[in-house]
Amino acid sequence: MDNISSPLSPAVRAHHQRQHGWLPVYCMSLGAFAIGTEGFMIAPLLPQIAHDLSLSLPMAAMLVTVFTLTLALSSPILTVMTAALNRRKLLVWAMALFAAANFVAWQSAGFAGIMLARVLLALSAGLYLPNANALVGLIVPPERRGRALAIVLGGMTIAIALGLPLGSVVGQAFGWRWTFFGVGVLATVAAMGLAWGIPKGTGDGVPVAGFRDRLRVAAQPDVIKALALTFLWAMGAFTIYPFIAPYLHATLGFEERGISATVFLWGVAAAVGMLLGGSLSDRLGTHRVVGPALGLLAIAFLVLAASATWLAPGQALAPVMAAVAVWGVCVWGFHPAQTASLISAGGTKDAPVTLSLNTSVMYVGFSLGSMVGAQVIERHGVSHVALAAALIEGGALLLFLAWRVLRRKKENA
Repeated sequence: MDNISSPLSPAVRAHHQRQHGWLPVYCMSLGAFAIGTEGFMIAPLLPQIAHDLSLSLPMAAMLVTVFTLTLALSSPILTVMTAALNRRKLLVWAMALFAAANFVAWQSAGFAGIMLARVLLALSAGLYLPNANALVGLIVPPERRGRALAIVLGGMTIAIALGLPLGSVVGQAFGWRWTFFGVGVLATVAAMGLAWGIPKGTGDGVPVAGFRDRLRVAAQPDVIKALALTFLWAMGAFTIYPFIAPYLHATLGFEERGISATVFLWGVAAAVGMLLGGSLSDRLGTHRVVGPALGLLAIAFLVLAASATWLAPGQALAPVMAAVAVWGVCVWGFHPAQTASLISAGGTKDAPVTLSLNTSVMYVGFSLGSMVGAQVIERHGVSHVALAAALIEGGALLLFLAWRVLRRKKENA
């Protein structure tokens, strides 16, 4: 997500627009949709994967942990290491590798094969996403860059709202392997569209922030605070999310159809949360969205914990569904507000670097959260993962409130 200026002349951009229209932009969005779908669809399929591969649920959850940790660590490193390469070629090859890795997962006979596929998926996704966000500004006129970027980022939103439940439905109906096949087909189409639609030569000599720039931004106190909040939010969210299927089975007795319906509810709520989080933070201020989102998220997880512990399946249905809806809205309503807060903390000039750091920290949080959830299940059972998630989100809320109090004291001093 590095801040770059287009090397294409206005005449070349105009010719490209007449010849290809918005095709490459929508192909970039399709690539983001494929990555988002693959990244989130695996959670409701973990019990099925564990059963087919004769694994324990915590061991199957390593597929989530390794993916998120690999993406978090590799994305900034590979982005800097490939700075001298043409961004167009890198984008196309990253999506091609993502497609191939999905087909590897589709054909994997054992745990080692699918784990290798998940590592390749993380490496390619970590290269694709920042390059897509950067390159989209090179192929459209300056006055249309905002719209183009919104289309690309919208691919991830649609993935959460529709790709996630669709992947769950396909997996439950035909087997988890076919979800990887479907995503592989989407990624192949995206790679072909990018190769054909983006003009050759686009992305030559694009400046990329180096390690020193990233460390300089990361050392700013306000950025450190914001990243710490992102880390706790992400960790709490993924303490329970990868285990949503076993939680629903244990608490409500849900099988495949009920799990898919609940995942669909969560996905729609998450998409609504993204839209609300952005608009409300613009109108009310980021702190008036971040704080309530964390608080409501902690409450939703407490409701899930209480329902699993004290209520029979029939009694737990309504509170669990309500909590899942609040969870979806708040967990992704937090994200756009926190993003705006980070841009303010790091400064507009360093926004691309700040947001890149935020993405890495978020995925580290996802990784550690899935590890915590797996340990909780192994030691205390699946009914306790929601309580662990609530405690982490509660810690994030306390940290946020403490910083708000200290900031007000400084302002009034």
